[in-house]
Amino acid sequence: MKIVKNLFIGCILLASTSGFSQSFFKNIGERLYFGVKAGANYSNFTNASFDTEGLTGFHAGALVGYKFNDHFAVQEEFLYSTQGAKIKGGLMDGEDIKLSYVTVPILLKYKTNFGLYLEAGPQIGILVDEDFTSLGIPSSTKFAEKIDGGVAAGLGYQFQNGLGIGARYYFSFTDVSKVKTTGINTDFQNNTAQVSLFYLF
Repeated sequence: MKIVKNLFIGCILLASTSGFSQSFFKNIGERLYFGVKAGANYSNFTNASFDTEGLTGFHAGALVGYKFNDHFAVQEEFLYSTQGAKIKGGLMDGEDIKLSYVTVPILLKYKTNFGLYLEAGPQIGILVDEDFTSLGIPSSTKFAEKIDGGVAAGLGYQFQNGLGIGARYYFSFTDVSKVKTTGINTDFQNNTAQVSLFYLF
C-alpha cells in the first residue's frame, strides 16, 4: 500500500509539474512578439571642430519584444543602419563620411489604449563598414571606432493589425573616432533621427 501511495503522489506531482511547465511557457509565448522594420535616417556629428551638415541614410532589420502587460513592454532590435555626415567648407567641401553599423537598441515601451507609444533605452552599435579616407588619415588606418554607444528615445503609433509608424532620436555618448590629425579634433559623436515603418507579428 505504501508503494502504491508513493506512486500515486509521484504521478500527481508529475502531472502538476507538467501542467505548470506548459502553462509557464504558454504564458511566455503569448507575451512574446516579433516584427520587422525599415525607414530613413538623418544623421550628423556633434562637437566636431569642422563644419558638417546632415547625411541621409536608411535602417532596416528585425525586432523581438516581451509584453509585461497591455501597456508596458521591453523591445530589442537588430538593425543595419547607415550614419555619418557631410563636410562643409574647406578643401573637402561636400565630401561624405559614411559609417555603417549593426545597431542594437533595448527599449522600454509604454503604449496607450488607443495605440500611441513612447520608448526609451540604451543602444549599442557595431561598425561594419566605413567610407572615408580624408582628414589626412592614411588609407591603411581605420577612421571610426568599432563600438558606438548611447541612448535612444522616440514615439509612434501602432494600429491594431500590427502595422505602425515611429520616430526616434539617437544620441551617442562615445567618440566616433580617436584618430588624431594635425589641427583637427576628431573626438565627436554620432546623432541620428529616424522615421520607421514596422509590422509586428
